[in-house]
Amino acid sequence: MLSGLDHLVVTVTDMGRAVDFYSRVLGLDVRYRDAQRVDLILGDTALRLHQTDTDIAPVSATPTPGSLDLCLRCLLPLDEFKQHLDALAIDVELGPVARQGANGPIESIYLRDPDGNLLEICRPAAR
Repeated sequence: MLSGLDHLVVTVTDMGRAVDFYSRVLGLDVRYRDAQRVDLILGDTALRLHQTDTDIAPVSATPTPGSLDLCLRCLLPLDEFKQHLDALAIDVELGPVARQGANGPIESIYLRDPDGNLLEICRPAAR
């Protein structure tokens, strides 16, 4: 019945700060839908940003910044991505560590966005 994910809404406290982080740190392309909605393009999916103090309906029952735990696939080797984060003074909480992904073993590093959302950045594990 279902074929994939079109977009995922990320609730943020400061749209500009979130756009800067996701575009500068993670390299996502930005698409402004209107003054209150921004899409961050991730392959054929989008992370859609909603700011807490805007009147967008419908929304989840309790939209809460910092409640997301999201795993994103990385095109670069993780050591190169970690060097990129180091150059931007972005703290890595954990990793690289071995994990299990949706399609098999992965290697991951963990960091947080400006709202405290946990972001796992992964690559398929070397075999």
